[in-house]
Amino acid sequence: MTTIAQGSGAAHRGVRVLAICNQKGGVGKTTTAINLGTALAAIGEKVLVIDLDAQGNASTGLGISPDNRHITTYDVLATKASIAQAALPTLVPNLFIVPANSDLVGLEAELLGEQNRSFKMRDAIVALNAAQRGRPSEQPFNYILIDCPPSLNVLTLNAMVAANSVLVPVQCEFFALEGISQLKQTIDGVRASLNPSLEIQGVVLTMHDQRARLSDEVATEVRNTFGSKVYATMIPRNVKIAEAPSHGKPILLYDFKSAGSQAYVQLASEIIERERQFLAA
Repeated sequence: MTTIAQGSGAAHRGVRVLAICNQKGGVGKTTTAINLGTALAAIGEKVLVIDLDAQGNASTGLGISPDNRHITTYDVLATKASIAQAALPTLVPNLFIVPANSDLVGLEAELLGEQNRSFKMRDAIVALNAAQRGRPSEQPFNYILIDCPPSLNVLTLNAMVAANSVLVPVQCEFFALEGISQLKQTIDGVRASLNPSLEIQGVVLTMHDQRARLSDEVATEVRNTFGSKVYATMIPRNVKIAEAPSHGKPILLYDFKSAGSQAYVQLASEIIERERQFLAA
């Protein structure tokens, strides 16, 4: 069984915000957000997943039914509620989520005339940090993982402006790199004008089928493109990973011994190590 070194939270200086982005759908963004969050929480980190997709799949995958999404990311971005008010506990100790629903669909039009529309999430996280400093007896969030929608819209832009780093899931299938150059351009644009400290934390290869030659060819192509940014861990194509969301559970709760579950534990270990390197730089 794969393990992660304990006590990693001591390496953090405040909350670290990772935006999980790729404008292509079906690449594993939500699955990565749910299961990476679970793996981090399992070793003592306090983690918040922010569901920024109107489909609300991260919310469903962590067991939050639509009827229980009374305060959502829409309310946070519309400045009707704080993150602390919206955050709900999940089945996983130390793992919380700000849920989403279809209210997000109309948000871009609502924010169109606002000059600070790209800074709504950043401002909400700044307010959360201030509130946490005012409660020193309470364990603060160590990580915030933002599950972005499959588009480069104002929601994704909000996530990038608020984030320290971007994590990019890339599926090991044909056309895997399609649109990645556009995503890189967007990240460069955000870094140049809105968030100078934004980094690509890493690229995670998902849906890898070790029996398929194409998967290995795509993995090689992605590594040639992104170099050391690509994590060594690859997330396998795994039936248990696909089944878990329908049960409202992350894969680590649904089947901890599965290959998919262990892969996310390994990925969490790699991400923590990179975070240590970023903080030490």
